[in-house]
Amino acid sequence: MSAANDTGSSSGMNIDAMSLDQLNAVKQQQEARLEAYTSQYHQLRAASARIATARSSLTAMPVGGTGEGREIMIPLTESLYAPGRIVDPNKILVELGAGFFVEKSSKDAIKVLERKGKLVDANSDNVMAAVEASSRNVKACQQAMQGKMLEIQARQQGMAYKNAQMEGKQ
Repeated sequence: MSAANDTGSSSGMNIDAMSLDQLNAVKQQQEARLEAYTSQYHQLRAASARIATARSSLTAMPVGGTGEGREIMIPLTESLYAPGRIVDPNKILVELGAGFFVEKSSKDAIKVLERKGKLVDANSDNVMAAVEASSRNVKACQQAMQGKMLEIQARQQGMAYKNAQMEGKQ
């Protein structure tokens, strides 16, 4: 069964040999993993959007002294902004990570944002592949559970038929 191979390939489990309870436990584990991966994916896409916004804001900012003194709104949080003025449009503070900032030219800041964007997009692709694999695993578990249920029903019907045959002979 190919579904068994899909689920078993990453963990070495043969879902065909599992009981219904074991299959349900594996399915629940895969659903939890799928939910976590989906959440990670959404967080990465949000980060990618913020990076793209920052990059477009930097490319739109005038360079060479023409933007000096221009009023802007400075983001303090995602929903709180404070008014400010551009002192030098060619000196940009760029967050390197873990709360560390460095001053860069606008051209270099854009390069940093492009690198970060590529890294976030690559991570998004990896997480999406994990989402797809977990989704396949959940489906494989569901199919195996349905197969087990059909086997149980067939066994029960066979036993009922056999009992009916035995009663008919008496």
